[in-house]
Order: sequence, then C-alpha cells, then structure tokens
Amino acid sequence: AICGHGCKYGECTGPNKCKCFPGFTGKTCNQDLNECGLKPRPCEHRCMNTHGSYKCYCLDGYMLMPDGTCASSRTCAMVNCQYGCEEVKGEVQCLCPSGGLQLGPNGRTCIDVDECSTGKAVCSYNRRCVNTFGSYYCKCQLGYELKYISGRYDCVDVNECVTNTHRCNLHAECLNTEGSFKCKCKQGYRGSGFDCA
Repeated sequence: AICGHGCKYGECTGPNKCKCFPGFTGKTCNQDLNECGLKPRPCEHRCMNTHGSYKCYCLDGYMLMPDGTCASSRTCAMVNCQYGCEEVKGEVQCLCPSGGLQLGPNGRTCIDVDECSTGKAVCSYNRRCVNTFGSYYCKCQLGYELKYISGRYDCVDVNECVTNTHRCNLHAECLNTEGSFKCKCKQGYRGSGFDCA
C-alpha cells in the first residue's frame, strides 16, 4: 500500500490509510493522542499526557497502584509528596510522573530535567533540542523546515531567495546556502550585499 501523505507514527495499511501506533492519532498519525481525555479515564486521580503516552499520579496521601488506581496510604500522607508515592521494602519514596522530571532536594517535589543542556536529548544533526517541562522535542534548525519527502519526514533547507524571506539589497543577488543565504552586490555596485552603493 502507498500513503502519499505518509504515516508519521504508524504504518500504511491501504491506499492512503494509516494504522497509528498506540498513543497517536490523525489521518497521518502525526498527532499525539491525549489519553487523559479518554472515557473511561486511564488514571483514577491525575493524568499527565506525554508524547505518545501518558503517566498517572495520585493526590497527596495516596499511593499509585500498577493499574492506575490510587490507594489510600497513611505513610504517603505523612511524607507529603507532590505527585504521590510508592512503598519499597517498607520505605516510602516520592514519585515523579515522567523521566524528564527528577525529585528536588527536598525529596518531595519534582523539578524539570533540561535534557537539552545535559546532553540526554538525542536530536539528528539538522534538528535542535527544545526543552519542555518533563520532556523535550526536536525542532528543525533555523533555516530548515519539516517536509514529507520520499516516505519520511525530514528537515529541508529553506531557500530564502525563492521564498523572498531574505534581506538582500535591491541591487544585490541572493545566493541560497545550506540553512541560510548570502547577498552579493550586483556588478557596478559594492557593499556588504545588505547595503550596496
């Protein structure tokens, strides 16, 4: 089967028909499915939507169970965790609902991990890392745009000379470069290309 528009997070099952991987939706499977909005709700107390998935966490004084329910816990109530807790070998530990969050110095609240500055994020060479609370995503570098080409999404150079987004002088030529552009004064003029006299 051929899907001309592509299936970003899924597979092509029929002419222009995508079967999305779990956690994704849309005609081209390019949208994150917000599991927290589904009925019945996947979590008893609180739900945090993440890219392609979700995390459950409990109100203070409750403990997260493997099925997403929350059990009352006197020990958890005493610890006063921001996002619920778990008991491991009789010891109470506070939880963070995502790997992009870590327990703060007080051991009760969760703080964001900046994957972009710690080098934990892996983005391909033509993409830049953007940190979010609890996670990160990869965005095309400046001068590139996301396009669907020969079966996959890729960051492609923007030709500023064609899109007319350059700032070259009226008496200058625009020359496209990878990720940017250059301006060169036309014959009979001299200057930087942004200013020509």
